[in-house]
Amino acid sequence: MAQEESGNTAGYVTVQIYDQTYYLSGQDAEHICRLAELVEARMRAVAAQGRTVDSLRVAVLAALNLADELSQARLVGGADAELAHARAASLRGLLDEVLDEELKTGS
Repeated sequence: MAQEESGNTAGYVTVQIYDQTYYLSGQDAEHICRLAELVEARMRAVAAQGRTVDSLRVAVLAALNLADELSQARLVGGADAELAHARAASLRGLLDEVLDEELKTGS
C-alpha cells in the first residue's frame, strides 16, 4: 500500500512494506509506489515459501530474488541488443550493396 503525502511533506510518498512505514522522496511518486508494491509482494512471497519470520532475512532473500531477476533481464536484454546490432549491420550492408549497384547502373 502506498500513498502520496500532501501538506508539509510535499514530494514525499508514504509506503507500507512488510508492515513497516517508509517515507520516501523522488521525482516520480507513482513509480516509487509501484516499486514499493513490488518489494512488498516479493517479501510476502518469500515469507510464504520459507520458514523464517525474521523480517531482515525475508528482506535479504527478496532482494536476492529481485537482483536475480534483474540480472536475467540484463542478460536477455544484452542478447537482444547484440542481435539487433547484428541485424542492423546486415541491413546496412544490404543497403550499401543496393546503393552501389544503383550508382553503377545509373538508375
